[in-house]
Amino acid sequence: MLAFFGGLGLAALSPWPDAAIPVALGLELAYLTGLTAIPRFRLAIDAKLAAQARGAMESSRGATLSPDAQLHQMLSMLPQESLRRFLLLRQRCTEMRDIASGVMGRAASNNDSAESIRTPSLDRLLFLFLKLLVSQAGLDRFLKSTSEAELATRLKDVQTRLVAAQAAKDERIVTSLKDSLADAQLRVDNYAKSKSDGDFVVVELDRIETKIQALIEMGVSRQDPNSFSTEVTAAADSMAQTEEAVKQLQSLSGLSDQMQDPPAILSADLGPRVLNVR
Repeated sequence: MLAFFGGLGLAALSPWPDAAIPVALGLELAYLTGLTAIPRFRLAIDAKLAAQARGAMESSRGATLSPDAQLHQMLSMLPQESLRRFLLLRQRCTEMRDIASGVMGRAASNNDSAESIRTPSLDRLLFLFLKLLVSQAGLDRFLKSTSEAELATRLKDVQTRLVAAQAAKDERIVTSLKDSLADAQLRVDNYAKSKSDGDFVVVELDRIETKIQALIEMGVSRQDPNSFSTEVTAAADSMAQTEEAVKQLQSLSGLSDQMQDPPAILSADLGPRVLNVR
């Protein structure tokens, strides 16, 4: 824009403004026309517009859906195996709550213990476990849609062609192939990172699942609601690294950051369609 307006100013101050100004306008038009003919420029604009539309959709969706509706939406994103895993863990929590209510027949103390298993911090851990499952499903879809061998073959092919073009000293082809090489390497690196993210998610799922089970079993055995609540809160507060990893995976998982507070998962009505999953 500086060059354009500077050119117009110089054209207006020149001895022939009537001829210079149309020339400046013509050069600007030619520049814009050539810019729109570049595929990468068009892709960048399309990606920007798509991101804006996706952000508006997510904002609208997050603003209109209740926490329970968003919970159901996340559950609907899970494959059967992941949904079953989540439901089994939730069921384990409710079973421990029932055991806490009936153990040794001590009604007063047991009611406090059962109530402690409904702590919001436990819902937070379950919610994080659910978000990891959704992230895992997104990563699996991405990895299955892309072939690592195909990416490696493509990278090697571009490298071979680049060496040949450099030997032939054809600068146009060399420049184009260098750009293609950078893109091919970026795809290989992105695939490798996604695999690493997938490995991390698998480990974190196992860790959080084990931690939740250990905490709720501890809550029953100790019959101490205050101790249980403190342990669960400390465990939930220690998950900052995992929460950050989930945020970084939002583009693949389809998760929105609209729902920051976890829904009441243990008391939520998941409906017969979800609960009947075997």
